[in-house]
Amino acid sequence: MSCLMVERCGGVSFKWLEQNVIQFRMLADGTLNPVHAGVLLAERRGSFPPIDLRILKTSSQPGEVESGTRRKLKRLLSFQRYCHASKLLRGLMPHTPGSLHLLDDDYLGQAAHMLSKVDTWNFDIFLFDRLTNGNSLVTLMSHLFNVCGLIHHFQLDMVKLHRFLGMVQEDYHSNNPYHNAVHAADVTQAMYCYLKETKLAERLTPVDVFLGLMAAAAHDVDHPGVNQPFLIKTRHHLASLYQNTSVLESHHWRSTVGMLRESGLLNHLSADMSLDIEQQLGSLILATDINRQNEFLATLREHLDNQDLDLQLATHRHFILQIALKCADICNPCREWQMSRQWSERVCEEFYRQGELERKFNLEISPLCDQQTDSIPAIQIGFISYIVEPLFEEWQRFTEPSVLSQIMMAHLHKNKACWSRLRYVHTPVETKTHSHTEEPEPQGGHEEAEDIP
Repeated sequence: MSCLMVERCGGVSFKWLEQNVIQFRMLADGTLNPVHAGVLLAERRGSFPPIDLRILKTSSQPGEVESGTRRKLKRLLSFQRYCHASKLLRGLMPHTPGSLHLLDDDYLGQAAHMLSKVDTWNFDIFLFDRLTNGNSLVTLMSHLFNVCGLIHHFQLDMVKLHRFLGMVQEDYHSNNPYHNAVHAADVTQAMYCYLKETKLAERLTPVDVFLGLMAAAAHDVDHPGVNQPFLIKTRHHLASLYQNTSVLESHHWRSTVGMLRESGLLNHLSADMSLDIEQQLGSLILATDINRQNEFLATLREHLDNQDLDLQLATHRHFILQIALKCADICNPCREWQMSRQWSERVCEEFYRQGELERKFNLEISPLCDQQTDSIPAIQIGFISYIVEPLFEEWQRFTEPSVLSQIMMAHLHKNKACWSRLRYVHTPVETKTHSHTEEPEPQGGHEEAEDIP
């Protein structure tokens, strides 16, 4: 094996990159022994190194990166585990049969009250994260697995479950403004709301619910805070490993599989069932690749136009789970203005950090990452217009008549109006004359949004 397991912190370091690339290509071609393939998949967790700026070439030719074969890189663990097990497991022993008390006594009342309303769209994930001492993802997932009956149905071991959830939460990078464990918890809460939609809830199996919540929780695990083009142009080993295609999503999936196997959460299930769950998780997580947006949107429209969606078919249910996860992943503009704006500022801050790295090392600045030219209102208006609105319009068609979809679309339109107003306010004086005729300032957008339940 070319993978060197690191005992400390449970991370994985790759000693010989080129050999791993060859083995994964063999896996894709079907020439690698299945036994070896299983080991490779199991050892994917925690292999993402921090972006090592020392590999960037700052002399001679701007815009280029030194090849990984020209120097031996010092491999670092992807994430330093700073959460003690006692912090995550404190208060887990139930006081009454069938209950799960996951929180410190000081926070139990407030956080438990929030969990009683976890299926409402105005759920404040930022407040919930504070009330749970930064353990929003572990606490939320534990609660949802309990109320959905997944712990009982799959006979899950509670110690293994919390070990797995702790791994997932810790392998999100807390220094990322956007792609962190709070984002994962927010997506999970949104996914739960979608799973409770009438058209879905009456058809979903326990396996479907398990997959939906698990994929939502782990869909961005070990995200480095930079996008795929950055990894490609800096010749990061993951870009080579996954051949520049769905690089981050592939890594999130492989990392999740590794954590499932390391925790032993599914060890009591049959090998076939465990493998099927892993493969379906991969299909769901890979669907979040924004580059595949038009592919999924076109398929959804075709199904809705032909009225041929049959949720009794496992393949159709899985497709709708993919769409639901895609919606949950980009639902921030459909939240109430205060939460939506906070998420927008966070994601743009992450974009700008990448842009500063690219500027510092004479790399071409990626789209939306130049703080000097890409304003937050402009970025959000484009994101809503070209990505969010088209997807949620079709989701509303699918869930109709859905009160939740009506609420989300109302928030979406009014938030877009707010961003349009803000963009106009921040437009330079010399260009306002031109922009005013093209985009009149919306009236009453934000005030009306407050009336939405």
